[in-house]
Amino acid sequence: MTVVEYWRWWVVHLWVEGFFEVFATVVIAYLFARLKVINAENAAYASLLSGAIYLSGGIIGTLHHLYFAGTPTVALAFGSVFSALEIVPLVFVGYEAFDNIRHSKVRPWLAQYKWVVYFFVAVAFWNLVGAGIFGFMINPPIALYYMQGLNTTAVHAHGALYGVYGTLGLGLLLFCMRAMQPERKWNTKLIGFAFWVFAIGAAAFVWFALKLMLTKGESNSPDIQRVEA
Repeated sequence: MTVVEYWRWWVVHLWVEGFFEVFATVVIAYLFARLKVINAENAAYASLLSGAIYLSGGIIGTLHHLYFAGTPTVALAFGSVFSALEIVPLVFVGYEAFDNIRHSKVRPWLAQYKWVVYFFVAVAFWNLVGAGIFGFMINPPIALYYMQGLNTTAVHAHGALYGVYGTLGLGLLLFCMRAMQPERKWNTKLIGFAFWVFAIGAAAFVWFALKLMLTKGESNSPDIQRVEA
């Protein structure tokens, strides 16, 4: 089982956490640059930084998964740090885009891509929260020994997989549909409603999962067990 898990985590980290991070950063940076909501040079820098982190840190970042194989603590620590760095380029891209959305009032044509931009900004947000904060919460060596398999793992997985790549898929679909018929008038209220339903639903999952974990943790505390006995 140790050998199987060892190689499984190499696949998971180098493919999912490595390639997917680079793909998400590059495609969003490119589309944001085309929509002129971020500077083209900054988009190029973010893409190159993301690729460099993947190529240099993807192997080291995998080490934070190998806590079960007797991996030294210093290797786990280096792995958690390099893994956390993978989210940085996309967060910068999303922040700049969100800061520049107000320019849509200056560029009327950008208004029809407003909710496309919002979906992509949501990708950067969940990349920070789901993949970053909740991922790093279970990445340090002490957490890997005691927190793997709890609801924190499901929160990280859901926030990163749906929050980042589910939202990215919806944003790309919306962008393609908008670009195919740019002259068509859309009911943006329905799109806005759908956006907030997805966002609130993802946040609710994270909240209830953490709440359930804390509730179970309290019910399993030694004091309560003694009272029940």
